[in-house]
Amino acid sequence: MERRSAAARYRTRGSVRHCTGEPAIKSETTHKDRPKLRAEDLPYRPCVGIMVLNREGLVWAGRRIPDGNSEYDGSPKLWQMPQGGIDEGEDPFAAATRELYEETGMRSVTLLAEAGRWINYDLPPELIGIGLKGRYRGQTQRWFAFRFDGDESEIAINPPPGGHEAEFDTWAWKPMRELPDLIVPFKRAVYDAVVAEFSHLAD
Repeated sequence: MERRSAAARYRTRGSVRHCTGEPAIKSETTHKDRPKLRAEDLPYRPCVGIMVLNREGLVWAGRRIPDGNSEYDGSPKLWQMPQGGIDEGEDPFAAATRELYEETGMRSVTLLAEAGRWINYDLPPELIGIGLKGRYRGQTQRWFAFRFDGDESEIAINPPPGGHEAEFDTWAWKPMRELPDLIVPFKRAVYDAVVAEFSHLAD
């Protein structure tokens, strides 16, 4: 089985355009004068997404903490499932278990299913150069579904374990069918696809 990194497999041909010029102290060039960053010049960020179901078939969702220049700022729909980037050379399954622990503290899980394809989303035009730290046009995600076998006392989000920065300020178990209505609108198609992939697990 090929182990080349997801980052290498899914990098687009384009590259980020960098603005050059005189140091700011000597230049009268303003932000509006700089060339506009184009989505097609940016790659997709290779990521994993994690659906965790409890014994009743409900799905874990957390409410995101918006940070500065975030794609979530100003949105009333801040709930989402855990997700995160794949490190260079990292296997997607290993990335999924790592991100799940770093964001929620959950380790007592059993793999139920893996989505059969990578699922992409694009940032809306007004967030290009802002969302995802300005480095990506969107994400290409590999999704995994797990069953949570532990006690809820294991779940820790604010702060999460290991000294990691908190991603969520609260969490809840949600019916799977409700998830697409809780996510920021530009990610809804991803959640529709994920629910379609894993809907049999909620029965």
